[in-house]
Amino acid sequence: MTRAIVVALAAIVAMVSSATAQTLKTVKDRGQLICGVSEGLPGFSARDDKNQWTGFDVDLCRALAAAIFNDAGKVQFVSVASGDRFQALSSKRIDVLARNSTWTMDRDTALGVIFAAVNYYDGQGFMVRKSLKIDTALELADKSICTQSGTTTELNLADYFRNNRMNYKAMTFPTADEALKTYDSGGCDAFTSDVSQLHGLRIKLSKPLDQVVLPEVISKEPLGPAVRQDDVQWLNIVKWTHFAMINAEELNVSRATLEEAMKSQKADVRRLLGLEGDLGEKIGLTKDWAARIVRLVGNYGEVFERNVGADSKLAIPRGMNSLWDRGGIQYAPPLR
Repeated sequence: MTRAIVVALAAIVAMVSSATAQTLKTVKDRGQLICGVSEGLPGFSARDDKNQWTGFDVDLCRALAAAIFNDAGKVQFVSVASGDRFQALSSKRIDVLARNSTWTMDRDTALGVIFAAVNYYDGQGFMVRKSLKIDTALELADKSICTQSGTTTELNLADYFRNNRMNYKAMTFPTADEALKTYDSGGCDAFTSDVSQLHGLRIKLSKPLDQVVLPEVISKEPLGPAVRQDDVQWLNIVKWTHFAMINAEELNVSRATLEEAMKSQKADVRRLLGLEGDLGEKIGLTKDWAARIVRLVGNYGEVFERNVGADSKLAIPRGMNSLWDRGGIQYAPPLR
């Protein structure tokens, strides 16, 4: 291959990269990130008593803002309904979707979006009132079950009952809150959703202690942020923001230990914090992009525990969401 051809190919690659690397520039020019979240799911994305957005998904968006602006507060949160969330992303109403959405092949191939990572491994389950004295989902034959329409939950529900040759009555609603209100009023026998969502919604019920989440997990629900397919740079920023938080926890770099970690001579810690190399600059950010995330938001474990884990009202065990070397399957490629 001649030098002229090499130069020409390099120019083409540069033009393509420039054409597809628009989201970061748009976000910077606007001065804030626009993040699509759920309409109000405790532990994941909900407004607190001061009308401030909090939650596991919210903190991912704050981490992105920290990496880009060195200010975790430069985020506008937009609540999007389940049936509208992917259109909101593809139409550029939002920059990133962080709304407890399941990564599936159909969504990856038919909607013009791409999932950046799995930041929460989940599965679908069932919640019933203790008074029904039901111990297993296999006892739900001929029961009425409330769920939200326009989600993978409906399909999983149908698959589960068909596979177990049981009849049931599905009662679907446009929003999780509508389905929950019907369940709370006794309008159906059971409520089904992702197990994490069951824990979050249970505290909204009039008698939360009278409910039980059944032991069966009937599906795989890898949840994570999604972006449009037309911007590789933005995909890498969202993806590596999550991976940086995982790597930080693995390396025991937290908000509390960050200043000490800045003195570390360990190569992997120094790369994470931007003390060596130019990894951040390769995706359009600064050398200290990951240090900003840890300082302003925290590592993955900190975000998990304060929003949905042991330090939260939900008190969900880490389980599969523990790190790969601590009994779970959360695993990030190395920063190098």
